[in-house]
Amino acid sequence: MKTLVLGSTSVFRKTILEKLQLPFNCAKPNIDESAQQGESPQALVERLAIEKAKAVTAQYPSALIIGSDQVAVCEGEIIGKPHNFDNAVIQLTKFSGKSITFYTGLCVYDSKKDTVAALVEPFIVHFKPLSLEEITNYLQAEQPYNCAGSFKSEGLGICLFSRLEGDDPNTLIGLPLIKLVALLKQQGIDVLAEQNKIH
Repeated sequence: MKTLVLGSTSVFRKTILEKLQLPFNCAKPNIDESAQQGESPQALVERLAIEKAKAVTAQYPSALIIGSDQVAVCEGEIIGKPHNFDNAVIQLTKFSGKSITFYTGLCVYDSKKDTVAALVEPFIVHFKPLSLEEITNYLQAEQPYNCAGSFKSEGLGICLFSRLEGDDPNTLIGLPLIKLVALLKQQGIDVLAEQNKIH
């Protein structure tokens, strides 16, 4: 099997990728993640996913490198990480009774052949009407200040939602696994066939 590399130091993405039970390495991509003038959220996450994958080529010149990037969008505005309690209250108050779309860019880059397969996977989170008390209780319990949108869907954040809409719940946490399995297969890695070789 080709060397598989996750171009990310995200604990969440690493945990998701481990579900495939394939050996892989992690590498930190050092790139500028700012949006370009007039760039749509979809274009931004696709470009950054590709840039993250290509950024670790020097360490892995002959590997399949996975890059991923995610933004949350509410009413046309990109939502960042709140970084503190006050900003998180503002974000969640804004989301009350509304829906947010997460766009996750995914790239599988063959650093030896210099070929890119990339896509953008949407996932929609519908919020219940939230009281300030609910928001405060949630934030004090989970402190999701390093998460775009001020919540962790894999934790207590689930209490804030009325429903989730999308093909793959892993997408919301940061790595669309269903699509990744398909991209890996195109690159000659059949995840289920590889299980026989590993175990």
